[in-house]
Amino acid sequence: MTQFKKNHRSHHYPENKQFKKGSQTMRVKDTLNLGKTKFKMRGNLPVKEVDRQKAWDENHVYQQRQKLNEGKPTFVLHDGPPYANGDIHMGHAMNKISKDIIVRYKSMSGYRAPYVPGWDTHGLPIEQKLTQAGYDRKKMSTNDFRKLCREYALKQVERQKAEFKRLGVAGDWDNPYLTLKPEFEAQEIRVFGAFAKRGLIYKGKKPVYWSWSSESALAEAEVEYHDITSPTAFYGEKVVDGKGVLNNDTTFMVVWTTTPWTIPASEGITVDAGFDYSVVQPEGDDRHFVIASELVNKVSELVGWKNVKTLKTVKGQELEGVLAEHPFDHSRKLLTMLGDFVDLEEGTGLVHTAPGYGEDDFNIGRKYGLDIFAPVDDKGYLTEESGKDFAGVFYDDANKIALDKLKEANLLLRYMPLKHSYPFDWRTKKPIIFRATPQWFASVDKIKDDILKSLDDVQFFPDWGKVRLANMIKNRGDWVISRQRVWGVPLPIFYGEDGEAIITEETINHVADLFEKHGSDIWFEKDAKDLLPAGFKSEHSPNGKFTKENDIMDVWFDSGSSHQGVLEERDDLTYPADMYLEGSDQYRGWFNSSLITSVAVSNKAPYKQVLSQGFTLDGQGHKMSKSLGNTIAPIDVIKKMGAEIVRLWVTSVDTSADVRVSTENFVKVSDSYKKIRNTMRYLLANVSDFDPKKDAVPFDQLETQDQYMMILLNKFLGEARDCYEKYDFLDLNKKLISFISTDLSAFYLDVAKDIVYIDRKDGHKRRSMQTVMYDAAVTLTKLMTPVLPHTTEEIWPFLKEPEEFVQLTDIPEPQHFDNDATILANWNKFMTYRNDVLKVLEEARDAKQIGKSSEAKLTIYATSEVADLFESLHTDLATVLMVSQLEVTDFTDAPGNSTKFDSDGLALLVEKADGQVCERCRLTKTDVGADSDYPTFCQSCAEIVRSEFPETATEGFTDKKD
Repeated sequence: MTQFKKNHRSHHYPENKQFKKGSQTMRVKDTLNLGKTKFKMRGNLPVKEVDRQKAWDENHVYQQRQKLNEGKPTFVLHDGPPYANGDIHMGHAMNKISKDIIVRYKSMSGYRAPYVPGWDTHGLPIEQKLTQAGYDRKKMSTNDFRKLCREYALKQVERQKAEFKRLGVAGDWDNPYLTLKPEFEAQEIRVFGAFAKRGLIYKGKKPVYWSWSSESALAEAEVEYHDITSPTAFYGEKVVDGKGVLNNDTTFMVVWTTTPWTIPASEGITVDAGFDYSVVQPEGDDRHFVIASELVNKVSELVGWKNVKTLKTVKGQELEGVLAEHPFDHSRKLLTMLGDFVDLEEGTGLVHTAPGYGEDDFNIGRKYGLDIFAPVDDKGYLTEESGKDFAGVFYDDANKIALDKLKEANLLLRYMPLKHSYPFDWRTKKPIIFRATPQWFASVDKIKDDILKSLDDVQFFPDWGKVRLANMIKNRGDWVISRQRVWGVPLPIFYGEDGEAIITEETINHVADLFEKHGSDIWFEKDAKDLLPAGFKSEHSPNGKFTKENDIMDVWFDSGSSHQGVLEERDDLTYPADMYLEGSDQYRGWFNSSLITSVAVSNKAPYKQVLSQGFTLDGQGHKMSKSLGNTIAPIDVIKKMGAEIVRLWVTSVDTSADVRVSTENFVKVSDSYKKIRNTMRYLLANVSDFDPKKDAVPFDQLETQDQYMMILLNKFLGEARDCYEKYDFLDLNKKLISFISTDLSAFYLDVAKDIVYIDRKDGHKRRSMQTVMYDAAVTLTKLMTPVLPHTTEEIWPFLKEPEEFVQLTDIPEPQHFDNDATILANWNKFMTYRNDVLKVLEEARDAKQIGKSSEAKLTIYATSEVADLFESLHTDLATVLMVSQLEVTDFTDAPGNSTKFDSDGLALLVEKADGQVCERCRLTKTDVGADSDYPTFCQSCAEIVRSEFPETATEGFTDKKD
C-alpha cells in the first residue's frame, strides 16, 4: 500500500501554477480549503499488523472489552478444539476467523461475548509423532511415554496459538482450555459417571471399526471412506441338511463376498424371507445351485453358465435352518438364517455371514445363537483359529489363499475385482477391518429419543443441518468409547477378584477428584487399591484385591465433554452455549459427540445454535494435501499480504459449502481491500479539519444530496447488521463493497470533490458534506471492525472520538429521519436519470465532443413530472451531475440531435460549455477573469480566495510558471 497523502484531485488544478505578489508566492492548491493532513496511513500489513497486535496485548484490549460488557446479555460461542498437531491450514483460518467475526460483532452490539479458545490434546496422532521420532512406547513405562506426549502437545498448542493470534483472533489466549488439564479430565470422568448412573455403560464383544494400523478400536467419527478394489467371489457351499426343502449332497448355496479373508470365520448364510429362490442346474454340471430368482440370469452370465434349468422355486423363509458345509472345515456347519439386510443389487441374494466381522452379521448371529468368532489379532494378522493355511497371514494377503482354496475344492464359480467405497482410519489413512473384540460401549439407543427431542430447541445454519444431524443420530449404533492406547483419559473402571466390573458413583467421583488434583497420570502411577476410596469394599472382592482398566476413552468423549469441562466449569461462560461453529464433518464428530454427552448429563443439547461450514479445497476442487503440494498455508499469505486479506477472504466466499482456495482468490480480495482502504483514506483526508462537536450540521439542515447519502448510509448500516445477525458474511461483503464502490465512490465522493475542495472552509455546503463524510467514516470503521480490526484500529486515531480503541466502541444502530422514505424514493428515482446523463456524457467523450464532464454544457429536456422531481430535490443539479453548465427545459422542445430516453421522460443534449476553465475549480465559466485580482479564477472562486486569504487581494497577481 502507498503512503496516505492528502487527496488533492490534481487534475482539477495545475499544482505548479503560482501567483506572485511581491515576495509572496502561493500555489493554487494552497487556496483550497483542506487543512494540512496530520496523519499518514501506510499499508505494509505484514509488519504493521504485528505492531498493532502487540499494542492490543499490552493494553489488554480483550480484557477491557469484557469489563465494558459486564452485566449485558451473554453470547457464548464455544470453540471446538482443533487437534494440537502441526501448523494451521486454511480450514483452521476460515473457522477461527469466522468465530472471531461473530464474537467481535456480538461484543460491539450489546452482548458480553467471551471467547475461550481450546485444544484437543490427546490421541493417536501424537503417539505416532513420537513413534516416528524413535520412541517405542512398548519399551517405556506408560507414564514416561505420556510425559513425552504431554510435552509434545503443549509445544503444538503454543505453535498454533501464535498462528491463530496472528490472524487477529481476539480471546482469552492466556487461559485456553486443554483436554489434558486436570480440571477438564475430572469433568470428563464426571460425564462418564452420568452415563453410568443412567445405566448406559456396558462391556460387550461385538464388531467395531478396528484400525490395525493404530491397534485400536475406532468410533464412527474416526472413519472416512475411500474407493478401493476388492476381490469379490461367487462360490458354492454344499448343503448337508436340506430340511426336506433341498436335496443333500447335490445342492450348493451360492454365496457372494467382497472379503474372502473372512471365510474362515463364516458361521452361516443369510437369506431374505420374502425373496423367491430358485434351484437351478446349468448345462454340463450335475450340481444344483440355489440363487435368488431375480438374479439367476445375471449370475449365470457372470459365471458363464449355459442353458440353465430351473428345477424348483422356494420362498426364503422355507430355507431357514438349512445346513451347509464350511468350505474349508467340513466339520463345521453353516446355518441358513433370515435377515432383512439382504438385497438384490449385487451378489446372489445369499450372504456369507461371519458374526465376528460385521454389525449385520453380528446381530443376526446373536439372534440365532451363533458364536462370535473373529480369529484376527490387533495388527490384522489371522490367528491359528483360522486354520493352518491362514495362521500368521495378514488379512489382505489372506484373500488370495481363500480364493485358491475355493478353486482347489471346485467351489469358486467366479472371481472378479470390484471397486467400492471402504472405511479408512482417518488418522493413519489405512483401511480398517470390522472385528469383534471386548470393548466398552455407551448406549445411544437407550437415550436416542431424548437426543432427537433436544434438537427441537436448536437453530441450524444452514437449516438442513438439523435433518443431517438427526439422521446421523437415528442411524447411529452404540458408541464404542474404549481405546487400546495410552495417551488419553483412562476409563475409571475397576475389576473385582471375580472379574466383575466395578462402576459406582462413589468410585467415579473419587477418581474425578483425584484427577482434578493430580491429573490423569495418577491412574498409571498408582495401584488400583490406591485409586479407590479409603476403606472401599465390594462383594466382588472378598479379599479386598482390585485391578483397573487399562484402556483409555475415545478422544471424541474428551472433546464431547467440553460443555462440562469448559462451559459449566468456568464462571464467565454459560451452558448451553449460544453457538457451536465447525466444519460440516463435525455432524458426525464434535456436534454429534457433544450432543450425546450433553443429553446424557442434562437431557438438553449443549448448543442453542449450530453453524457448519464446508471444507477448503484447492483451486481445482481437490482436497488440500501436503503430499500433493496443493496447499496454501495461511501464514504464507499473511507474510506476503497480511492477515486482513485472509480475514476479508473469509467474507468473500460461501463458507456454507466447500470453498476453493487459490492464490488468485487472495489477489482479487487484495484489490477489494485496496478499494476499501483508499475510500477510507479519502474520507479521512476530507474531514481532517472537521470537528464534529462544533462543525456538524443537523440532518434537517443538510443539503439534500447529503440527506440522501445519510439515509443510504443508515440503510446500509441496518442491512449490514442484519447480515452479521444471520452470520451471512458473503452477503455482508457484497453489500460493503457495493456501498463503498457505488454509493460512496461512484456517486457521493465524486460529487464531493467539487464542494469540499472548492467551497469556503466553513461554508455550509462543505460542512454539510463533511458531516456525512465524518459519520460515514465513523460508522464504516466500527462496522468493519469485526472483519478488519487491524485496519480500523489504524483509522481510529484520526477520528475525533473519545475511545482509545475502536474495539471498545459499539456498532451504532441505524438512524431514521423525518421524511426519509420520501427523500430516498425521490433521490433513487433521480439516480436513474443520472445514469442516463452519465451514459450520454460518456458517449460525448468518446466522440471527442468534450474531454472531462466539467467541460460540458448539459440541456435536459424533461416532462413536467421529471422537472417537478428535479425541483423537489432542492439541489444544484449541475454539481450533482458534475457538468459546468446545465439547463432544464420542456421535453417537447427536444431537438433531433438530442438523446431521448422516452421511458424515463427526458432527452439530453451535450455541448461544449461556454467560457473559460477556472484554474481553481476547473469548471468552465463565463466569468473567469471578472475579478482583476484573480484573472484566472471565476467570480465565485475569486470571492472565496479573497475571504479566506485577504492578503492576496491587495494587488493584482501575475501568472508565473515554476
